[in-house]
Amino acid sequence: MDENLAVEQAAGTARRARGDRGGASARRAARSGGGPGLQQPYILRRIKVYEVLDEEGLSLIEANADTVLEEIGIEFRDDAEALQMWRDAGADVKGERVHFPRGLPRSLLKSAPSVFTQHARNPERSVQIGGDATVFAPVYGPPFVRDLDGNRRYATIEDFRNFVKLTYMAPSLHHSGGTVCEPVDVPVNKRHLDMIHAHMTLSDKPFMGSVTAPERAEDTVAMAKILFGADFVENNTVIINLINANSPMVFDETMLGAAKVYARNNQATIITPFILAGAMSPVTVAGTLTQVLAEVLAGAAFTQLVRPGAPVLFGTFASSISMQSGAPTFGTPEPTLVSYGAGQLARRLGLPFRTGGSLCASKIPDAQAAYESANTLTSTLLAGTNFVLHAAGWLEGGLASCYEKFMMDIDQLGMQQKLAAGVDLSENGQAMDAIREVGPGSHYLGCSHTQANFQSAFYRSSIADNNSYEQWQAEGEKRAEQRANDLARRWLETYEAPALDEGIAEGLRDFIATKKQSMPDAFT
Repeated sequence: MDENLAVEQAAGTARRARGDRGGASARRAARSGGGPGLQQPYILRRIKVYEVLDEEGLSLIEANADTVLEEIGIEFRDDAEALQMWRDAGADVKGERVHFPRGLPRSLLKSAPSVFTQHARNPERSVQIGGDATVFAPVYGPPFVRDLDGNRRYATIEDFRNFVKLTYMAPSLHHSGGTVCEPVDVPVNKRHLDMIHAHMTLSDKPFMGSVTAPERAEDTVAMAKILFGADFVENNTVIINLINANSPMVFDETMLGAAKVYARNNQATIITPFILAGAMSPVTVAGTLTQVLAEVLAGAAFTQLVRPGAPVLFGTFASSISMQSGAPTFGTPEPTLVSYGAGQLARRLGLPFRTGGSLCASKIPDAQAAYESANTLTSTLLAGTNFVLHAAGWLEGGLASCYEKFMMDIDQLGMQQKLAAGVDLSENGQAMDAIREVGPGSHYLGCSHTQANFQSAFYRSSIADNNSYEQWQAEGEKRAEQRANDLARRWLETYEAPALDEGIAEGLRDFIATKKQSMPDAFT
């Protein structure tokens, strides 16, 4: 069957039955929990961002990035259309290398929105990208999992679906994410269909699209049109997508092809230089920031050549490396400084910002994993990050998605959510009635203010054990990762899928079946 015909038939099925896109509000409310605390669609930060560069430093890095773009250039490989678009825009194209007149990328980026909404199928889950908003999304990309039985193995589609379910139930994760793990038991050329389907049906939070080939990006858009309606997708952003620069200073045909598909369809892209400093950028913070800015300017401006006004994010993924082994390191000071500086550059450019997460190099969810992740996550929030990929579940330098660390991370995300709220200066927050009631020499445990606020006064960890040593012994002397394991199992046992109109569900199934039948399986 012709692909366009398949899309139209599937969309028609969905349209005929479209009614309750996300189910009744009462059902959504009943199922929004499953985890500790209340669901929030996203964080609105009430605390100030942390800045490491003054005006002189920012201007210096911006001038250096302009010099890189003008004198050294950025390669746009194996994409004649992209090169021609740059020629038409006034750039100097020599072979596959594009040299940019000073100011050209910035002028193009004036059409990009500084704030936009990514719509979820449940409108209550839609998120703001940009401004003072922070959105947490889970780990992205690992081929391995560390499962609940302690095994390190290749990920499966069942693992993928499990992580989508856990993300849906997690109050401190606002976004379903993308490739939460790579399901290697499904053919390479078809697995994107199952992954996108899982995000659309097992969760009602916003999600990411496929970028591993332009045609897979097209499939993502087609499925989004079935879920949301073609007109809605044309006029609203419902998908956000990760477009990595092949650092240093290269965009390849795969990423360019996916970026064109999404930008043309008014869907968001995150232009992210993938940096291991010392290997893919200079060893210095200022040198890395210069290269990051140059790559983002080129890639983000390209999306505006494709479609002015298409939403685009300033992304950075910056890690240092061990100069002895070449292995990536996380939670160290230099990438933290890069994140802070990149956040400042993004705000000056007027683009939403993506960085950070709960990153570590540890092979198991141990003290190294906790320290490195905490260092990365706190700086991520303080950098003013708008979209946080890898916020939960990342292990082994991104090679593994870990169930136990996932649960431990989302507990930490809840704490960050509380921190971001800042200081309550309301009458209740000032607590003058409590101070008057208690007076000198007494205690606050039984006063009216404490009794009225005890349930919400302090963050309650779902993982930490704060009981006495004797009670901890009596309950089995469990380590944090064991408690996380128990919690993950309970969540998966009690998971209930959010309601989805059967006509839409049928339209998605028909589209996927038609696509899979149109091509043989390929595992390479």
